Order: sequence, then structure tokens, then C-alpha cells
Amino acid sequence: MLVRDSESEKSKGLAKLGFEIRQGSYTDPTSLERAFHDIEVLFFVSASDIEGRQAQHLNVLEAARKAGVSHIIYTSAGHKNTAADGPLYPVMSAHIETEKWLQSSGINFTILRHNLYAEVIPMFVGDKAALTQSQTLFYPAANGLTAFVAREDLIEAGVKIAKEIDHHINKIYAFNGKVNLDFEKVASCIAEITATQIAYVSPDITSYKNVMEGYGVPAPIIDLLLMFAQGIAQGEFETTDNDLPGILGRAPIDLATFLQRAYV
Repeated sequence: MLVRDSESEKSKGLAKLGFEIRQGSYTDPTSLERAFHDIEVLFFVSASDIEGRQAQHLNVLEAARKAGVSHIIYTSAGHKNTAADGPLYPVMSAHIETEKWLQSSGINFTILRHNLYAEVIPMFVGDKAALTQSQTLFYPAANGLTAFVAREDLIEAGVKIAKEIDHHINKIYAFNGKVNLDFEKVASCIAEITATQIAYVSPDITSYKNVMEGYGVPAPIIDLLLMFAQGIAQGEFETTDNDLPGILGRAPIDLATFLQRAYV
């Protein structure tokens, strides 16, 4: 397992659980090449630094090539509009380029295109306390549908693929939730769980910005929330394709079940 600081308490805890710890950073190509030595299959989790991750991803791929890694599993993101003027291009461009690099690298690959994590819903619309107090789910996603998927399903599928890697050479998989839902349905589910009336309101962008600024939300966070809202509204995450059940051997976790855990 790659860690930035092998002496941290978290790293030491992982080592005690039996994980082999190797120190490296996506921003330090030399450390990556050293960490990838003798690694045959690399499970490459995309970086969280949106502005810097394209360069970081290239560091990972170059280090993997130099270290002789034979197969890379990459956690990408599924969406429709890949054009530079698309609503999600600023956050998706690194995924687009990383997929291109992988497919032209000569290294065996498996690309996992994740839909939006179900775990982002509280971040987008608020936790239980906020929603039950306001009784309003306030988010400018219009009637856009999303096949939200729980991260635990994605983790389980990724592990299964890594264990049977020979069956997944140069494959691209769409990993999506069980059904496509809009935020009106999300609001309805949360209302039932919390026994509170919660209405879904999809404001215009200016109104949303004004309200968020009034609550002291930093501008970069507002911009990120709006970016995803516009993508959802335009159907970027609505899909009928789903390879996840075939990998899991079962249906993905139902979003209502996930919301029950998050908002109980």
C-alpha cells in the first residue's frame, strides 16, 4: 500500500493489519518509481487534487512504466460530455487524459468508470440536522437523474477484479448504482427516513450562489457544487449501462438503503 508518510499512526496501523507499506507521493516521481519496484498489478486510485491531478497522474503512469508494472487498474469516472466546454470538464479532464495515456501506454489496463458516489449526497445537500431544520433540499440540479453508487460496492468490485486480473485485461467497465434517481426522489426518501417533511427546491444559479454565500460557504466549494449540479441537470450521470452487478454477482446497494444509513 502506498502512503505519503510511513511513520504516521495510520500507516503503522495498516502495517499491523498485514499490509506492506511503501512510501511515495503522486507529486514525487522518484518515490513512486521506488515504491512500484517489483509490483505487477497497480491499483491506481485517482488523485483528489483537482487542479494538480493531471500532472500527478502522469507521474504515476511514468513511474509505473519505468518500474515495469505490467497491469494498471484505474479508478476513473463515468460521464457523457467529454468536450472542453462540457459542464464537468474541469473535474473530468484528468480522467479523460489518464484513460488516453493508459490505452496508448502498452501496459495492460482495466478502467473502472465510477458514477457519482452516494456518499456525496450529504455534501451536496446537507446532513440530517440541516435538512430536518430547513425542511428543504436546496440544490440546482433540476430534474436530472443520477445512478448514485455506494463506495463499498466499488471497493468490493475492485478487489474482485484485482484477484482475477487475467480476466479483465484491457477492459473498460461502467460501475453505476441500481437505478437512476432525481433529487426530488432523494428528498422523498430522506423525508421518510427522518419523519420530516422535506421539499426539493431547484433554484437558479444566482439564487443558489447568494444563499450559499450567505451561509459563508467558500467560493471554490460553491463553484464545485454548481459544476456537479449542472452536470446532473444535463444528464451527465444518467445511464442504463452497468457492469457492476456482473462483477459483484449481485445487485448494487439500493440508494434508499444507503440513505437509511446516512440519515437515520
